[in-house]
Amino acid sequence: MFRDEASIEVIAGKGGDGMSSFRREKYVIKGGPDGGDGGDGGSVLLVASSELNSLLKVGRSYRYSADKGQPGGSRKCTGGRGQSRRVAVPVGTQVFDADEGTLLFDLAHEGDELLVAKGGQGGKGNVRFANSVRQAPNHCTPGKDGERRSLNLVLKIFAEVGLLGLPNAGKSTFLSRVTEARPKIADYPFTTLDPQVGIAKVGDYDTLVLADLPGLIEGAAEGAGLGHQFLRHVERCRVLLHLVDVSTGATDEPAQAWRTLDRELLNYSADLHAKPRITVATKHFEDEGSAEGLEALRRAVAEAGEKREHPGRVHPISSVTGEGLSELLSLAQTLVRDEVDRAQGA
Repeated sequence: MFRDEASIEVIAGKGGDGMSSFRREKYVIKGGPDGGDGGDGGSVLLVASSELNSLLKVGRSYRYSADKGQPGGSRKCTGGRGQSRRVAVPVGTQVFDADEGTLLFDLAHEGDELLVAKGGQGGKGNVRFANSVRQAPNHCTPGKDGERRSLNLVLKIFAEVGLLGLPNAGKSTFLSRVTEARPKIADYPFTTLDPQVGIAKVGDYDTLVLADLPGLIEGAAEGAGLGHQFLRHVERCRVLLHLVDVSTGATDEPAQAWRTLDRELLNYSADLHAKPRITVATKHFEDEGSAEGLEALRRAVAEAGEKREHPGRVHPISSVTGEGLSELLSLAQTLVRDEVDRAQGA
């Protein structure tokens, strides 16, 4: 199962108490104070791991606690430090302070760590308070409490290419054909309820990471349907494939279907709308009557392209027959490489 949000509480360990004791050995008169410090409490850290692709496991346990420090001992022995708690989260997890709503960190890379709750400092033993005036202090200090915070975790999946489209646009069929992913496929809206990620082979050596995002509807940018819940995942993608059904059995008229989702992208984010995008005319080669829908789609994209800096591309395919798939993946790979080079040169 997939989960892209979770609320957790993190509690760092309390520091160990300092000790008050005096050295007592045979033949040693007035040995003096020798109480040691308490150990520091353990901290709680979040660690980005590529072995996870969902917050489901993290969200199952609401509270994460670290161990407390051990009390100080006699003979100036310092108590043991409490063991820290390292909580693995998927790469791409954003960490928000639940009380203030502020973004603390974006765990965007494998191995990224974030200290979210610092362990309490250990108390001081009475040996710390000895001086020339007070040579036999008998007091010590308790350990301090560790930090305690409530956090909201939000996952934005990483994929080089994001698949977008209205319900029944053919995204799941396309993903299952070009990758080993096996999303649910059926002839009704919202078959896909969770993002599906797959790796497509491009040529003999290259690969592309593709994410099939659930079907969007008009008003998605304002939260209608699945709304923001999945539009945010698109922000991580470098290139978008906008799938439109051009077959005679299409639920929505191709040109209108394209305009609807194009408008939702713009309403959600101008930056997202400006990402490199390929319009994919699905179910074309398997339907002899799809030529009219394809032509209408091309006109709609061309008209919009005249008003934009980056005119769209229309690439017809059939996930059933396989026609146009390899060419589409090669084109997407080229655009991804261009975006990587541009980002590195920025």
